[in-house]
Amino acid sequence: MGKILGIAIKNYGSLKDVKMGQLFTDRDTAPLSNMVAIIGPSGNGKSTLADAFGFISDCLSSDVESACDANNRGGYDQLVSQGSKEPIHFEIYYRETSNSRPITYELTIGKDKAGRPYVKEERLRQRRQGNRNGRPLSFLFLSDGKGYAFEGPDGGQDEETEISTGEKKDVELADIRKLGIITLGAMKQYSRIESFLNFLRSWYLCYFTPDTARQIQTAAPAPYLDRTGGNLNNVSQFMYRENPSDFKRILSDIQTKIPNINRIEPKRLENGQMVLEFYQDAFSKPFYSQRMSDGTLKLFAYYLLLHERNPRQLVFIEEPENGLYHQYLADLATEMSRNVSSGYSKQLFVTTHSPFFVNALLPEQVWVLEKGPDGFSVAKRASDFDFVKDLVDAGAYMGDLWYSKYFG
Repeated sequence: MGKILGIAIKNYGSLKDVKMGQLFTDRDTAPLSNMVAIIGPSGNGKSTLADAFGFISDCLSSDVESACDANNRGGYDQLVSQGSKEPIHFEIYYRETSNSRPITYELTIGKDKAGRPYVKEERLRQRRQGNRNGRPLSFLFLSDGKGYAFEGPDGGQDEETEISTGEKKDVELADIRKLGIITLGAMKQYSRIESFLNFLRSWYLCYFTPDTARQIQTAAPAPYLDRTGGNLNNVSQFMYRENPSDFKRILSDIQTKIPNINRIEPKRLENGQMVLEFYQDAFSKPFYSQRMSDGTLKLFAYYLLLHERNPRQLVFIEEPENGLYHQYLADLATEMSRNVSSGYSKQLFVTTHSPFFVNALLPEQVWVLEKGPDGFSVAKRASDFDFVKDLVDAGAYMGDLWYSKYFG
């Protein structure tokens, strides 16, 4: 469990200094909601924001140098904000449950003497148990790969006084291009680092491609959709194997939300693989995924994602409206908001250009990215624009207000 209360990004492309939600240094600001929609004109930083989440995720699976080069990023020099001499910096303010103490994770990536990107600084901080106020204590701090970590569920060091409590261990990493939380999070004695690492690893960045989902797949059940949705049938097979009656109930729920589909049935092949039969209105014989439209496959993948038994804690979807009929989008947005609810089990980030999608959302769920006078992105919650909340309370729809240029 867990969710991001706020995030700050510095010197990452057009995101030279962007803050969204609540941070430890700005606790008077409302935290991010469980449903976060990011809107704004093209070229204002929405894709860069999505890529920033993807970059952090890529750092976990490899190292920061590889992450700088991955997904056509072009290396550190292409990633860092133009004209900036400061390093790339991320700050995540995170809470595991409503009763837990928030944790601040800070990650700074710079260039070493050889011009290669590396982890310049990494820190995890949390207030002492029982303290509602006061400075948080660092329970992980690494600078150029050297520093300390604290074992157990409590303890840390005050950076100003250097006074510490708890089991402190000196740390020196063998590879300064790998995140320290990867190494230390694999050790049970560093339980808080392990917990935060598991949260980051649960992120899902969705790049669903209908053509990939149409490919013939091997009979290998999988609990989660991959980034492109290429294992759509494998996930269905896994869900069917774990609990057939529950899976059929999920399909019954999904089929009511996909237009022109009156039934979806799993079919097990002789080789053990499972495929899905889509029954369309006016046709007696089913169609398989290879014959289904892009929009039908995308809707099915999104709804299947929302029905995961053990959901990923953070899901990021870029422009779900692509390939979908506009009248389906409000229902999709409503289902997404209902699915994430208000607890700590799941958080959903979505970038969109669709006012129809935004019409189903509340002002506190919508963030606008715009270019400031210096050419860099600025983020602002829709509820902070003049009159927007009052107009919505009076019956206006968010997407209509945005389309009519009341904000954004």
